[in-house]
Amino acid sequence: MYELVQAILNSSEKTDLHQLLSELRSKEKQYFLRNEILQAFRDYCHQSQKPAYFYHSSSLGELIHYTHEIILEEENTWFLVRSRIANQEFWLFKADLSSWELMMPQALLNARDRLVDRYQPQILEIDLRPFYDPLPTISDPRNIGQGLEFLNRYLCNQLFTDPQPWLDELFNVLQGRQYDGIPLLINTRIHSVTQLPQQVKKALSFLGQQPPNEPYEKIHLDLQELGFEPGWGNTASRAHETLELLDQFINAPHPAILEAFVSRIPANFRIVLISIHGWVGQEDVLGRPETAGQVAYVLDQARSLENKLREDITLAGLDILGIQPQVIVLTRLIPNSEGTRCNQRLEKVYGTENAWILRVPFQEFNSKVTQNWISKFEIWPYLETFATDAERELLAQLGGRPNLIIGNYSDGNLVAFLLARRFKSIQCNIAHSLEKTKYLFSDLYWQGFEEQYHFSLQFTADLISMNAADFIIASSYQEIVGTPDTLGQYESYKCFTMPHLYHVVDGIELFSPKFNVVPPGVNENIFFPYSQTAERVNSDRERVHNLLFSREDPHILGYLDNPSKQPIFSFAPITSIKNLAGLAECFGQSQALQERCNLIVITGNLNPDDATTLEEKGEIERLHNIINQYDLHGKSRWLGMRLSNPDLSEAYRVIADCRGIFVHFARFEAFGITILEAMISGLPTFTTQFGGSSEIIQDGENGFHINPTNLEETAKQILDFINRCDINPQYWQEISQRAIKRVRDKYNWQLHTKQLLLCARIQGFWNSVYQENREAMLRYLEALFYLIYKLRAEKLLEQHLQR
Repeated sequence: MYELVQAILNSSEKTDLHQLLSELRSKEKQYFLRNEILQAFRDYCHQSQKPAYFYHSSSLGELIHYTHEIILEEENTWFLVRSRIANQEFWLFKADLSSWELMMPQALLNARDRLVDRYQPQILEIDLRPFYDPLPTISDPRNIGQGLEFLNRYLCNQLFTDPQPWLDELFNVLQGRQYDGIPLLINTRIHSVTQLPQQVKKALSFLGQQPPNEPYEKIHLDLQELGFEPGWGNTASRAHETLELLDQFINAPHPAILEAFVSRIPANFRIVLISIHGWVGQEDVLGRPETAGQVAYVLDQARSLENKLREDITLAGLDILGIQPQVIVLTRLIPNSEGTRCNQRLEKVYGTENAWILRVPFQEFNSKVTQNWISKFEIWPYLETFATDAERELLAQLGGRPNLIIGNYSDGNLVAFLLARRFKSIQCNIAHSLEKTKYLFSDLYWQGFEEQYHFSLQFTADLISMNAADFIIASSYQEIVGTPDTLGQYESYKCFTMPHLYHVVDGIELFSPKFNVVPPGVNENIFFPYSQTAERVNSDRERVHNLLFSREDPHILGYLDNPSKQPIFSFAPITSIKNLAGLAECFGQSQALQERCNLIVITGNLNPDDATTLEEKGEIERLHNIINQYDLHGKSRWLGMRLSNPDLSEAYRVIADCRGIFVHFARFEAFGITILEAMISGLPTFTTQFGGSSEIIQDGENGFHINPTNLEETAKQILDFINRCDINPQYWQEISQRAIKRVRDKYNWQLHTKQLLLCARIQGFWNSVYQENREAMLRYLEALFYLIYKLRAEKLLEQHLQR
């Protein structure tokens, strides 16, 4: 970047830069973001009659395309430059471009504070960098999110170059493995790591002489004499394979061998998944609109984990000891449960043998608040006491401490941090969606957002939990570090200011191997292709068809003059981010679309008075206004109701029967479970290009990317697809089949669960090696919890007590 800046300032392009900045100053604003910067440069090139190459290929053009922020001060100009993914530089130019220099993050944060008149010379600085410096990190940004692969390679390299300390640690891990005091894997007959290879050879020789299917029960005494306890396999052949992997790994460490060996070693028997703030249940209660996707994710994950753990325990030969997997979905008990089971302490997860929803109530401070559902933006004062109470309930329910704790969303991840510290368990974080990137300048202007969103608590909780986590599961690469053009959700926590509260100088190590891209799956027992007619119930199909196209109901707005038109279908919570009103406006502005298609949308509510938040109320009113403004009566239907998953899945299939399409019109989407549901149902799907959802679909191959900010272009894309289907009737079917294949090949729960458990097992070994450094970081994060988070949570609690 130094050479690029020097090339500009030592050439005629310096004048162009000076004139561009002068034009920005004339706009009477000081803060410019990337889209504004690019547009200003585009306008400058046009007005100055620059040749076409100048915008893209000149040195100045290259700098402008790398620039994500420009801040104009009276004497200085700040450039936040991101020349490559996960790398931000802060350049300070004198206003007359007479000098320039690369600055530290603190200087830029001060400039941002000055911009909003919130500068103070002394402010708390949060810097996590020193805790990551001793640890190995990924070097190539393209490999960010592949932490498991990196750790496998790194551990094998260490074993190859300096084997003794790493073999000692491996021996300690194997020797320490137990279940409620029952020793597993190796016993005290194997005294040291030097003896281990010898005993492995003896065990392999013994097992090689046994019938392959000989049950473990018949050979366990012989193996015990050699120093081996249960856990290697349920048959002679399975135990032989596992010990052979250990033998190969000791003698010739290789990542593939390490992964295969670790995948067989029993490590997780009790798992807790935490999802706190939404109505977590299974009948007529699958989350509030703000959390429906998260609740479905957690319940599907619980089923898959229990099934995988049961399979692993059986294959390891541990079922003979009476060991059974236990999976708990930890959430809050809501006394005023509105006729649902959310006021019941325990509820079995359907389709499992030993997975349960465990509900723990919030301690009562003001019953008007704690007896009812609480928005995810208001839940913060109750999390510490919830964690204390949940610790006691979990021990009673599980009969022992959990091996793995998986947090979901910001609140669940914070509770996972608190519980993992107490239980000394592996902590996994799943963000689902980090609010910081959804709301423009939510950090810089946090005081203005505080009354409604309480971002000071949420962002602090995020910083604590994401750094405390042993590993982080992300659904997409973009969730971590974005694209060349956009910041990732986690990347937005790297460096930011909350004026008068704190500066984050270095908030997260994006190259840490703790990050793993492990996308979720879809429940194919419920969501399956429309073409699988033998699995569909005709009466359900007819009922859902009538619901979508013709039934009159107080919770349905609109009728269809011509129900035979191709349906455009969308299902989402009614929030500004999900942008269903934007889809209706896109449809309303295109006469051609209205002539060819009907619009059908499903949301949680239809009436503004039924909204649970001010934002939802505003979006409901906006959608009503757009329908009236463009006179979409007779061309659209709006179902303001919650459908059960079986009915929703049939709705996707009914739309596919009609050769319709699914449109996900969100301004930003971290991932998008509904996209997977639509695709596996066989619906050609159009999804926002902003966020991780664009990684699900390969544009033009198995679906289409759209820009929800460009209504005209989106309408044209949909019309082009419809016209192409008219010319080639097989085209709709081709996209449909590719969509189904894409989900089945890449987005399935079996693959997700396998990778997640592998991460947990490898991380357990990793932690034992770097425990000292990790403990120092956790102490630092505890200080942030008690000195910042807790104090602000107590202030919010005071407000709740006055309600």
